Amino acid sequence: MLDGLIWLITNIALAFYNFGYAVTHPSSWLDWSNPEALMRFVYYGASVEFLFVVLVFFLILTGLGMWRHSIMWGSVRVLETGANALGRFFAWAGLLMVLQQIVIIFMQRIFAASQLSFGFGGVMSFDVSWWSEELKLYNALVVVMCCAYTFVQGGHVRVDLLYGPASFRTKKIIDMVGAVVFMMPFALLAWLYAWFFLWRVLIVPNPSASNTLDQLLMRARALRWNVETIGFSPNGFNAYFLFKVLLLLFTALVFLQAVSVFYRAYLEFREGPESEGKYLDRDTMGDDDVATGTH
Repeated sequence: MLDGLIWLITNIALAFYNFGYAVTHPSSWLDWSNPEALMRFVYYGASVEFLFVVLVFFLILTGLGMWRHSIMWGSVRVLETGANALGRFFAWAGLLMVLQQIVIIFMQRIFAASQLSFGFGGVMSFDVSWWSEELKLYNALVVVMCCAYTFVQGGHVRVDLLYGPASFRTKKIIDMVGAVVFMMPFALLAWLYAWFFLWRVLIVPNPSASNTLDQLLMRARALRWNVETIGFSPNGFNAYFLFKVLLLLFTALVFLQAVSVFYRAYLEFREGPESEGKYLDRDTMGDDDVATGTH
């Protein structure tokens, strides 16, 4: 127990040094023309050091927000505005998916075309099967980039057997516990796997979570870019590494949304029912809908 406490305090203290060093020495991890710098970036992106930098930043922001609620409300507004902006923009990917599917069916059935070309100025020309499989990317964009937006809009399905009949304060406690105990750990664990899942299809030698920094720096001697462009079919979509990028973005957006949920629930718990829905920006489907609005 004592060793664990010392480890925790030591890593929290080192987080300030690690963050300061990273900011003042960006070339040591951002100069990707240097293989060792790239390997440092790969290592620290899912390291204990990075975890504690995020944890300390969250604790400091939370402490300041508890001291001055305006700071925490500002954080909620920034996070929810960002989630809404991303969701409203990438929701159009659903329309693009439908339109592209219509074009594919039309060209296949009417003109029996084997290739399709799209573009304005620069033209992209691929086999019909490539465009058919590429539709999955639009679907992934909607799921990943709109997940936090859907949460802000209250669109996710939830089981209300216990939550529905609970009192106002009990609901806020459930929201806070859910954000800290379930959402944040899930996002962090998923980030750890998604991070190396991504880099294993971008560079060789393949890094892994079990590699130490020294081991990765040794491998940097043989480092080269090797972006995976293998499709499921000979002429099919061959940029599946983009799905791995989206998986990483998904975990980051879920974590940020967990912070937003925790902050909003805490503020509404402290300020009472009159603050429920404060600054909440939700879409409406028409004039007859009851808008939550911005308070």
